[in-house]
Parts: sequence; structure tokens; C-alpha cells
Amino acid sequence: MTAAKKPPARRRKTAAPKPEPAPCRTCKGSGEVSRTVRVGRKQRPVGQQTGLCLACLGSGHAATD
Repeated sequence: MTAAKKPPARRRKTAAPKPEPAPCRTCKGSGEVSRTVRVGRKQRPVGQQTGLCLACLGSGHAATD
């Protein structure tokens, strides 16, 4: 009586690395945007102020919608 051969073991496939998300177009990947600060009755510009990017919520990555 001959011994039955086992089928070869299946090799596991490694998952492909996830593609890196594209940078946000509004903040260019920094997560911050700058706006001009205006003061006075004539609304003259006095400087710049940085704030959180509302398109990506500060992550720097484009939305996947």
C-alpha cells in the first residue's frame, strides 16, 4: 500500500501596500490655510492669520468622497 501524497501547501499572498492619499488642494498638504486679517471701518488688511483647513480638517489629505 502506497502512502497518499499531500497537496502542496498554499502560499499566502501579501497584500499590496495601500496607495498614499493625495494631498489636499486647498492647503497643499500642510493642513493649515492663511487668511488676511482686516481691521477698522475701511477694512484695511493688517496681516495674515493661519487656521485649520476646512477641506481636510487639518490632516493634509484629500477627501475620498
